[in-house]
Amino acid sequence: MGIFDRIARLFRSNVNELISRAEEPEKMLNQIIADMRTQMVRAKQQVAAAIADEKRLQEQTVQELRQAEDWERRAMLAVRESRDDLAKQALVRRSEHVARGSQMQITWEAHKQETDRLKNQLRELNDNIEEASRKKNLLVAKQRRAQAQQRIAETMSRISDKSAFEAFARMEEKISVNEQRVRASIEIDEEFSGDALGREFTRLEAGSVSESAEIQLLDLKQKMGILSSGTPDTGRRLGTGETQDAEVIESSPEEKTGP
Repeated sequence: MGIFDRIARLFRSNVNELISRAEEPEKMLNQIIADMRTQMVRAKQQVAAAIADEKRLQEQTVQELRQAEDWERRAMLAVRESRDDLAKQALVRRSEHVARGSQMQITWEAHKQETDRLKNQLRELNDNIEEASRKKNLLVAKQRRAQAQQRIAETMSRISDKSAFEAFARMEEKISVNEQRVRASIEIDEEFSGDALGREFTRLEAGSVSESAEIQLLDLKQKMGILSSGTPDTGRRLGTGETQDAEVIESSPEEKTGP
């Protein structure tokens, strides 16, 4: 069983366990993403180990081929020195290193193909985790909208239009009663607190000020010749409302000349 096959089987078992426990969707999705990232870390470690093995095989293959080249140079040196016996032994060693190097190169190339496949799977797994994270955010947003709509629907089902208007009517009536109580309390305070005698004289003084203004107006009209100067008492009575208006009280010409 491959690395990613084991990861996939473990991941499916974890997801099935989460779903069977029927936890909240957001928590479940967060846990799934966390498990995927944990498996991603483990997969990276195993892929890194495979890459290290592939590099080691490559180095061993190169080393065997280099030793084969070294023994070939030694054989050539022996030939130049007329040592055919040493040249034959050197060629035998060269053949051994070439054989081991060729076998190791086959193993290394196969391992390299497997390592490249693991790298591609690791990139695909990372892309899948990122896509799952984006989908998780969308699913969580949908879940929250659904919950909000459900709460609104439940609230609206418990509150009818009639009950809402009745609540406003009761509140309006309560506020009106409170206002009336406040006004009554103010009237009582004004009636039974403070100096009542002083308030009465204040009203009388306000009336005297108004009467004084009427007298001053009549004096001004007399000065302007609108009223005769012999009727000051009548003018004062006008201020109190006891006679007719100022135009009626002026004396006629016959009354001035006499019989």
